[in-house]
Amino acid sequence: MPRPEPRLSVAAGRGGPSLGALFGALPVAIVVVDPDERIQQVNAGAEQMLNLSERLMVGQPLSAILPVPEGERSRDGQNVALYDVAIETSRGVRIRVDFIEAELADHPGWRVIALHGAASSRRLGHGADRAAAARAATGAAAMLAHEIKNPLSGIRGAAQLIGACELTDLITREVDRIAALIDRMQDFSDTRPRPVASENIYPLLDHARRLALAGFARGIPIEERFDPSLPPALIDRDALLQILINLLKNAREAVRNERQPRLAIATAYRHGMAVSATAGRPRVALPIEISVLDNGPGAPDDLVDHLFDPFVSGRRDGQGLGLALVDKLVRDMGGIVQYAREGSPPMTVFRLLLPRAAS
Repeated sequence: MPRPEPRLSVAAGRGGPSLGALFGALPVAIVVVDPDERIQQVNAGAEQMLNLSERLMVGQPLSAILPVPEGERSRDGQNVALYDVAIETSRGVRIRVDFIEAELADHPGWRVIALHGAASSRRLGHGADRAAAARAATGAAAMLAHEIKNPLSGIRGAAQLIGACELTDLITREVDRIAALIDRMQDFSDTRPRPVASENIYPLLDHARRLALAGFARGIPIEERFDPSLPPALIDRDALLQILINLLKNAREAVRNERQPRLAIATAYRHGMAVSATAGRPRVALPIEISVLDNGPGAPDDLVDHLFDPFVSGRRDGQGLGLALVDKLVRDMGGIVQYAREGSPPMTVFRLLLPRAAS
C-alpha cells in the first residue's frame, strides 16, 4: 500500500490564504523529505537558497540535492538543531546555514528540514566576528594593564604621602576605581584553558540565587523554573558562578524601573542541540540549558547584535565589559550564550548552552 503523502493544500476560510500559500511564502527555506530520503516538497525560500527549481528537486534523493551533516540526523522523535554549519549544495555552492530538522509526528519517517542564513547564528554567540572582537579585547586588556596599572600605584602612593584630606581621599578612591576596572579588563587576557569537570549545576544555581537575594537583588523574588532530571554538565565551577552573578546583576539593573520586577532562573535539556562554539572547531552537543530572565525592557534594537562585544553597553554608566566577559567564559567552557526576547508579556532571556558531562 503506498504511503500517504502529507500535502499542504488545505484552504483557509473566509478567503484567506491556503496553508500551501503560507508554506510557499515562509521566509525560511523548507524541504520536506519522505521515508525513502526523497524530496517531496520545497518552498520558494529553498528554491532561492539552493538555486534550483521545485521541478528539479521534487522526487530526487535528498543527498543528491542537499548533503546534510553526517551523524546529526533526527531520530527517535528527537529534533536536531545545528547552527552556523557549512553545507555544499549539488551545484558546488558552499553555504553557511542554521540547519533544523524535525520529524512529522503523524507521518512516521517524514521530516521537515529548515535552512536559515547563518547570519542569525552570530547572535547565538559563536560567529567569527565575535571571536575576533574577543581577541582584540584580549590585546587591549594586556596593553592597558601594563601601561596604566603601574603609574596608578605611583599616583596612589603619592596621594597618601601628601596626607589625609578631602582631595587626597578623592584621588585615592578614583585610582582604586580605575585599578578595579583594569583588573576586570585583565580577565580577557587570561587565555589558559578552563579546568572543566563534571558538576551538578543545581548547588551553583542555588548559591548564586542566595548571593543575589542577600545583596544586589534584595527584596526581589527570583523564581526557579528547573528541570529536575538535568544530568551533570561539563563546566568550570568558578567561571559558571561568575557568569550567573553577572547575568543576575544585569537582570536586577534591567528591572530597576519596573513596578513589579520579576527575575527567574530556568534550566532545560535540549535534545539535538549542537553548534560550533567558535570558528574552525568541530560541532559539539550542548544540551544543558541555563537561562536568566527578567521583565525589563530589553536591549535597544541597535545594540542587540553587539551585546557581547567589548565596550558596548546600553546603560549610561555601563562599561561594556560584563557581557563580553560572560561570553568569553562561556566559550572557554565550550558553550555559547544567547540573548532573546520571549514570552507574552515578553521577558529578556540570557540563555547558556553548555556541554553535558560524559556518563
